[in-house]
Amino acid sequence: MKSEQLLDNLEFHESVPFAQPLFVHKDGRILRWILKPGQEITEHSVPHSPFFVVILQGHGMFSVRGEQAQEFGPNSLLIFSPGEAHTVRALDEALIFIGFLQGVADMRPDRTGGKMAAVPVKKMP
Repeated sequence: MKSEQLLDNLEFHESVPFAQPLFVHKDGRILRWILKPGQEITEHSVPHSPFFVVILQGHGMFSVRGEQAQEFGPNSLLIFSPGEAHTVRALDEALIFIGFLQGVADMRPDRTGGKMAAVPVKKMP
């Protein structure tokens, strides 16, 4: 058995959100996303896996393409279908959430997440 304290040793990056791999295996991935206030992850998707999100700390706006953004906070579970394009923005406090992805046949060990849109992750001013 492996264990991880999910709110210990947080690593914030000054200009971009940080996806810290907690578990990377052919069967799936677990990522800890760490965003400073105002940081945003631009539209992206996980093409071949559902994406499960559990918010641990902070509040953020989550949106799916074509729908209005919704605010979610601690203890929220979000479930995105495979290929469902979505965005994330931290509000006025740090946003920390865990993302779970299933393993798929073409999952590469050097990748941590899904497929980014043509626009990169927004940087803080």
